[in-house]
Amino acid sequence: MQRQLFVRFHSVAAINAPTLAKRHLLSKFFPKMAPPYKLIYFDKPGRGEPIRLLFKYGGVVFEDVLIKREDWAQLKQKTPFGQLPLLEHNGKRVNQSVSICRYLGKLVKLAGKDDWEDLEIDAVVDTITDLRAKITIVRLEKNVALKKTMKEEALKETVPFYLSRLDALVQKNNGFLALGRLTWADLYFVGKIPIFSEFMGEDTIAKYTNLKALIDKIHALPGIKK
Repeated sequence: MQRQLFVRFHSVAAINAPTLAKRHLLSKFFPKMAPPYKLIYFDKPGRGEPIRLLFKYGGVVFEDVLIKREDWAQLKQKTPFGQLPLLEHNGKRVNQSVSICRYLGKLVKLAGKDDWEDLEIDAVVDTITDLRAKITIVRLEKNVALKKTMKEEALKETVPFYLSRLDALVQKNNGFLALGRLTWADLYFVGKIPIFSEFMGEDTIAKYTNLKALIDKIHALPGIKK
């Protein structure tokens, strides 16, 4: 199958890499090798963005393969479950964006220190996923009049319900969503902002000051900062 893919290579960032010596070792050898990880997703933020943020935060070299919509039909049959994103590593590939993020959270040391802490992180991530799912139902509605009504109700009830509670979590947890420190749940949430902003409008999220401060904090991290 011939198709044109846009591929981005991300080099090791100077954010919490284990040691200077290891960073030099990676810099020395990776340019001569294929990146150890390959992320395959559409050429938009979507479900792939939290994964990209985790890679960048950890300074992990990865190949960012961006699929155009017109190429998806041919590629779809060759994926495990007809879904993107896919993560490839050492000849293996897996789907499911949250599972990939959980794995990377451990890889870049943003996971919990025990099972209960992991449970707290997972609960926050699942809550964010619930909000995204409710928004997606509205976005996919084909009846224009019904979609308009559904969106108005979501912006009036669903969105404030979730965002107010997430905002309170950040206030409670020292400026983060869980455990009083930076975890992969924070990067997962910020990675979903493009989707949320498209639906809600940026002004809506800005009203929740704790969430807005968290977003700014993540965007200012070395490796993620543009």
